[in-house]
Amino acid sequence: MSDKIGLFAGSFDPITKGHIDLIERASKLFDCLYVGIFYNLEKKSFFSIEVKEKMVTAALAHLENVKIVTSHDELAVEVARKLGVTTFVRGLRNSQDLDYEGNLNFFNHELAPELDTIFLISNPTYQHLSSSRIRELISFEQDISKYVPESVVKELKKQYGKTKK
Repeated sequence: MSDKIGLFAGSFDPITKGHIDLIERASKLFDCLYVGIFYNLEKKSFFSIEVKEKMVTAALAHLENVKIVTSHDELAVEVARKLGVTTFVRGLRNSQDLDYEGNLNFFNHELAPELDTIFLISNPTYQHLSSSRIRELISFEQDISKYVPESVVKELKKQYGKTKK
C-alpha cells in the first residue's frame, strides 16, 4: 500500500491559528502532509514568500510529518504531482469558502483527475479568522497575538518594531 500524502495549499499571508488547527487535524490523516505556500495572483502579498515560509515553518515545527514547500509560478496540481500527493486538503469556514473551494475543486479535478480533495470544516473558535482581517488589524497597529502564532508576532516586531498601538 502506498503512502497517503496530502497537500494543504494557501497563501498564508499570514498564517493564523485557524490554519494551524486545520493543519494539525489534517496531519493525523496522512503519512506526510505538505503545507504549500503559494503565490495568489488575486491578492497583494503583505509578506514575502521567504518570510511566510519562515513563519509557517516555526509555527508547524511540532508536527513531525508536515513538510513546507513554496511555489511562485506553478499550479498546485503541478506541485502535487511532483511531490506524489494523493489528496488536496482544503478548509471551509463558511458558505463563501464552499463556493470558492467548489470552483477551485472543479478545475483541480479537470487538470488532475487522479487527485482527490477533502474538506475540513473550521473549528467554530476560528471560523471568523482570515488572513485578510489579520492584515487589516496589522495596518491599524492592533494586537493580533490571539489570532496568529508567535512566529507571526515575532516577525512583525522584527519588521516594524511593534504589533499594536
